[in-house]
Amino acid sequence: MSIETERAGRTLILRINRPEALNALDVDTMRALNEALREFRDDPELSVGIITGTGNRAFCAGADLKKTLPPQSSFAKAYFAPYEQSIDEGLYVRAITLSDLAIDKPLIAAVNGHALGAGTEIALDCDLRIASENATFGLPEPRVASVPAVGGVSKLLRAIPRAVAMKMILTGDRINAEEAYRVGLVSDVVPAEDLLTRALEIADRIAANGPLAIKSLKTLAMRTQEMPLSQSVALEQLLWGVLRDTEDRVEGRTAFAQGRPPQYHGR
Repeated sequence: MSIETERAGRTLILRINRPEALNALDVDTMRALNEALREFRDDPELSVGIITGTGNRAFCAGADLKKTLPPQSSFAKAYFAPYEQSIDEGLYVRAITLSDLAIDKPLIAAVNGHALGAGTEIALDCDLRIASENATFGLPEPRVASVPAVGGVSKLLRAIPRAVAMKMILTGDRINAEEAYRVGLVSDVVPAEDLLTRALEIADRIAANGPLAIKSLKTLAMRTQEMPLSQSVALEQLLWGVLRDTEDRVEGRTAFAQGRPPQYHGR
């Protein structure tokens, strides 16, 4: 299977599984990733998702250039077609526009090796990014006379200093894990053999928190990015009020007073 999934408690591990192609995405893999993330989003037993790639060489080397050549049909026809039909007619980038899925659970990118093109874009769509020491990041689309199509430019400009982002965007150059950490693109850099362990440790710490609080924080992160400060603070206060009287919030305070771990139930 081009996308493999594995449950680890309340965490779902999604592996892009095309190591023979450096985990590059053909259209079937794009569809499978989209479907797996929809299932993760809608499964009440899962709290955190980890996206990674099979092997140590690549997280995802972007779109498979050999299998994503232009179709015979026009772009205009595909653009106005329904979702499935548009993908069949060459608008496959819709399948990896992960922001359209409105996932209100945290996603962690465990970047094991090269994350190029769509690989960097998938990582940027995650809430946390950790990297192996051999990881690289880049948007090489201009080198094949194209541009990133699922948020690579806008999200990279929001994630790291503009001068660094523009150099990557315009040249197609890569940065390594050390530089990614220096500019704030990733939060952790670890040996390759420790990458998934670190990702699961972080996922477990997130999943131990109040589930409604985590969903509220993810909502704030998604919705306040382009809001004026006054509006974002107002939304914070609104969600604070939504959580104020929940059983979990009372349990959190009770457990703290009693010196025991809280037992949250998402209500």
